[in-house]
Amino acid sequence: MTQIYEPIFHLFSRPAAHVPLPEKFTYPFHYTPHPLCVLAAEEVKRYIGSRKEWEAELSLGKMFGVLAVQDEQGTVGYLAAFSGNLAGRNDHPYFVPPVYDLLQPQGFFKIEEEQISAINSRIKELETDAAYVNLQEKLKVETQQAAEALQEAKTALKAAKQARDMRRQSSPAPSEEEQAAMIEESRFRKAEVKRMERKAQARLEALKAEIEVHEEAIREQKAERKERSAALQQKLFGRFRMLNAKGEVKDLCSIFAQTVGKVPPAGAGECALPKLLQYAYLHKLKPLAMAEFWWGGSPKTEIRCHGHYYPSCKGKCEPILQHMLRGLEIDENPLLAQSMGTEEPETVFEDEWLAVINKPPGMLSVPGKSEEANCVYRFIREKYPKATGPLLVHRLDMATSGLLLIAKSKEIHRQLQAQFEQRTVKKRYIALLDRSENERLLKQSGRIELPICLDPLDRPRQIVSREHGKPAVTDYRILEISEKQIRVHFFPLTGRTHQLRVHAAHPQGLGCPITGDTLYGKKADRLYLHAEYIEFRHPVNGKRVCVEKTADF
Repeated sequence: MTQIYEPIFHLFSRPAAHVPLPEKFTYPFHYTPHPLCVLAAEEVKRYIGSRKEWEAELSLGKMFGVLAVQDEQGTVGYLAAFSGNLAGRNDHPYFVPPVYDLLQPQGFFKIEEEQISAINSRIKELETDAAYVNLQEKLKVETQQAAEALQEAKTALKAAKQARDMRRQSSPAPSEEEQAAMIEESRFRKAEVKRMERKAQARLEALKAEIEVHEEAIREQKAERKERSAALQQKLFGRFRMLNAKGEVKDLCSIFAQTVGKVPPAGAGECALPKLLQYAYLHKLKPLAMAEFWWGGSPKTEIRCHGHYYPSCKGKCEPILQHMLRGLEIDENPLLAQSMGTEEPETVFEDEWLAVINKPPGMLSVPGKSEEANCVYRFIREKYPKATGPLLVHRLDMATSGLLLIAKSKEIHRQLQAQFEQRTVKKRYIALLDRSENERLLKQSGRIELPICLDPLDRPRQIVSREHGKPAVTDYRILEISEKQIRVHFFPLTGRTHQLRVHAAHPQGLGCPITGDTLYGKKADRLYLHAEYIEFRHPVNGKRVCVEKTADF
């Protein structure tokens, strides 16, 4: 077998023989890094830190990955990879190579990319052509002038009519000849306005026709660009021929043909884990465990913390990994195991019409993909078999504990939901936050306003987006600050998915993820977020109802 120990297959520089090998491969979408991967990641971090020439680029942030592997002789080591490109290249010696090198100068991708760039240049030339720009400006000016002239003529027409009307009502009355002259004048003026309107319209249409010649040329170039880009993407994704542990091969077009979008998203196949697995399969290395970590600053929209481990993304990687992991024994999804728990919600308040329950962490509010998963809705439906309507007035994330409002009839549900929509329901959460390098100079209290939307390529993660996000507003009050943690009250004024988690973790929010937040921070024994207080108007007697349940942390 070809010697592959240098420079890509790395042996551990520190003793690792005492670390037991994992029984199954990591479930990549929710995991605690195996000790072998932690050792590997620490070595990769030291290497990255030594490359000072990358410092500026990496300060903007990049995802790296490690794969613990075993060769045919039983030697355990690791592979390293980065997502996308680094310093303008995708083939640095320390890291595994790309699945397909789209940056090779003589490759079809670079050649076709140059042709598409040439089309972009032609489009820019056409759009900035002096004759085209002058025609557009001329059309704008003449349209304005024509509108003003027409308005002036119509004003004069109206004034002449008013003068004729006054003459008709004056004494002595106008003679028949004068009345006939006034009728003729009216017809002439109206016809003159019509002629002016037609003349202006003809002139403007002539200008538009000249502009259309230029715009047709631009459309042709854009159509060619679109056609070439689509063909290039199709050809490119066909070159990404992904292996799995069974030796089966599928290209990205075949893999994504089974998804809702049908087409691979940009950057598919260039993330760290697919590159790592591809190299391992090609070189007869057995994958043992994986981990991916973020290095550098957080992007403006996403929430990433330097050095933290993250799951593989859903949009680009999940379809690929479903194929590439075939033939490996994989750990169970820990979230599924959590949702199978037997702990039941506690009833904190109840009367004839409604109830408030305390949801334990790890329980779904409503049924998920698994029929066996435990959830609040199923518990409530069994407890109140005669209840009607949707029951749950609002929801909590699976990982969040705390108070949920339950309506026992459809009408009560409607009235309570109206209070949420009118924002008259008061809620208070308590949370522990991990202090971090993204931490802002915190005030004792304040307001966070960051619009939030779903990351379409990494569900269920949310991102901050000024363009696509929905308004999300949270008030906060800091209760206690220690060396490593912050205790805080949150008062959400809107109810977006993951709102408190994003507002806590995002650098433009508090910059401190909630302790145990596996999506936006670091894993712990639980998510330290609890809905401890709710206040609403009783839909039957009109009195304010205040319910509190202290957190157990």
